[in-house]
Amino acid sequence: MAKLKKNYFFVLYRRYASSMKYVMMVVCVFLVTLSLPKHARFKYEYEKGKVWMNKDLVSPYSFAIEKTFDEIERDKAEIYKSLFPVYQNNTEVAENEVQAFSADFDVRWESASEEDKLKEVYRETGQKLLSEVYSRGIMAYSKRYQQANSNYNFNLITNNRSQQVNTAVVFTLESAIKYIEDKVDQSPAIRNKAWLTKLIDDHVQQNYIYDERLTSKLEQEALKNLSPTRGMVQKGELIIANGSIITQDIYQKLESLRKTYEDENNFGGNRKTIFLGQLLLGGIIVTLLMIFLRLFRKDIFADNRKISLILVVITVMLVVLSWAISLKIPNIYYIPYCIVPIIIRVLFDTRLALNIHLLVVLVAGFFVPNSFEFAFLQVTSGMVAIYSIKNLVKREQFLVSAILILCNYFVSYLGISLIRNNGAVESIEWENFLPFIFSVLLSLMAYPLIYAFERVFGLTSEVTLMEITNTNSKLLRELSYKAPGTFQHSLQVANLAEAAIFNVGGNALLVRAGALYHDIGKMENPQYFIENQNKGANPHDNLSYEASAQIIIRHVTKGVEIARKNMLPEMVIDFIRTHHGNTRMDYFYQSFLKNFPEKFVDENIFRYPGPIPFSKETGVLMLADSVEAASRSLKEPDAKSISNLVDRIIDYKLEQGQLNNSNITLKDIANIRTIFKNMLMSIYHVRIDYEI
Repeated sequence: MAKLKKNYFFVLYRRYASSMKYVMMVVCVFLVTLSLPKHARFKYEYEKGKVWMNKDLVSPYSFAIEKTFDEIERDKAEIYKSLFPVYQNNTEVAENEVQAFSADFDVRWESASEEDKLKEVYRETGQKLLSEVYSRGIMAYSKRYQQANSNYNFNLITNNRSQQVNTAVVFTLESAIKYIEDKVDQSPAIRNKAWLTKLIDDHVQQNYIYDERLTSKLEQEALKNLSPTRGMVQKGELIIANGSIITQDIYQKLESLRKTYEDENNFGGNRKTIFLGQLLLGGIIVTLLMIFLRLFRKDIFADNRKISLILVVITVMLVVLSWAISLKIPNIYYIPYCIVPIIIRVLFDTRLALNIHLLVVLVAGFFVPNSFEFAFLQVTSGMVAIYSIKNLVKREQFLVSAILILCNYFVSYLGISLIRNNGAVESIEWENFLPFIFSVLLSLMAYPLIYAFERVFGLTSEVTLMEITNTNSKLLRELSYKAPGTFQHSLQVANLAEAAIFNVGGNALLVRAGALYHDIGKMENPQYFIENQNKGANPHDNLSYEASAQIIIRHVTKGVEIARKNMLPEMVIDFIRTHHGNTRMDYFYQSFLKNFPEKFVDENIFRYPGPIPFSKETGVLMLADSVEAASRSLKEPDAKSISNLVDRIIDYKLEQGQLNNSNITLKDIANIRTIFKNMLMSIYHVRIDYEI
């Protein structure tokens, strides 16, 4: 029952597969639109110090001019300056310490080495000095309130009664101790001055305590009354005329108008129309993308997995942007926008990556401030990211790409800042460049994301191809051990095919991977293939022609089985399936006809199952495989014999129609002939005789 249900869903999916991509389009547009901020956008773009290029702007309604950040900070500073800190007078400290001094005095009097008749003189002197310093007060100064003058006023609360006092008349711990020492020194009745001074000092501590909670409360109450605005712009008042310079004052009026406009429209009940507008824009963007795929990348358009991956990347990027805007992060450039073109470039190609990046930036430009600057920074950085990994052959290219993106951000930021600040380098706010550094570091997350997308959507990136072309990989080491001749043949085929495809245009890394693995099926019975045979008996001598043909043909199906067991990518398996196309094994077929002319034979027994090559890469590999294998039969290879061999092999493949689906032109064929001939002559060390 479960199997029947599974088959039903499979049939249903196959029936509606062509319509599924359109469903995914609608879902993508809906999710992106749903996540985008639903606030009205001010229709004017402007920058301080630039010329107002729009028509005269007249205020549509009255609004308050908001203060700048610096103005608010100055007002706060004035409030802090006008408010006095609060100190609590802890009267218990004085009482307790005077009593403690008297008790301590009795205990330690014996150590004073003085006459008993002077005991009360010492006691009274100490108590008098302690009472005096505590009556004036002992406190710790706060650096926060010490401005140009070291002294400041403060509010002293004693028994819930407040009075204003200046620190000039109050002791600190240090000044109180110094005062006591001076007074003791000036007293002629005190002979053991050091002993008394030490005893008094032990009972000196602060009795004016800073009340941070009450001070902070007073400051907060004062800040609540701080007005965030200064002045009004009346309805119908001219804000700025066409061609005028946007000064600081005008800029602040424009900012105030923008915020007022957006706030009023956000609560005006038009969120449904905003949603409709965003839906239309998102629909246009996704439709343009699908048209591009339909016209220029039919292979992707026909594959729902690839379309779903592209739409997921776009959706996630725009949802993250919307989420960041809603959270009001300090700077939108913390978001790693370049991660999208990197992922698409590695998984697909340069043209598609650039197209998608442009569309994503266009959508984002509607919801970020300074849209042109944003678009310039992100488009140029995306282009750098794409171009820097055009030919991904080393892992460190990701790091190099990140460095180049950062350099582009730096140069662009410097140029924009110089234009904005009228060339004043000292006015550049370098701390605002930190988000770009953070963004570039986050873009390195593309590497693990690429791996995840490969596994989830069943795609193959150039990173994976680099990994499997390593000759130390498990499967290739096994091939070199079990079938060393086949392994050497595969290496030569890889060199031939890679050189050819690089010249005629194609994925050289993919061709190399396909060439290295195209004959792995020979590991099952390596001795039946001539490149692995030593001099001596041939195992085919004991087999019928049909059996020999089937063993040779089976290396294709066995190779596919081994490849899938070792989880090789399907695009590499395609090389295994197509490298012989549906050609016939003429040696065994002709031998059978010659020795058994009276017997009827099914020609398909001697024919490979196919399919024929269906891409430029698989077509080039077929030619390289056949030419390299045939070249080993040359007894005395020279320029003429190699040239004739290459021409004969390629012409035969063309006559058999093996390259009909491979998108290889006659010009490509001519170039491939030349490359194969030159490389084979180099392999066999053939000298070319030049006519004089």
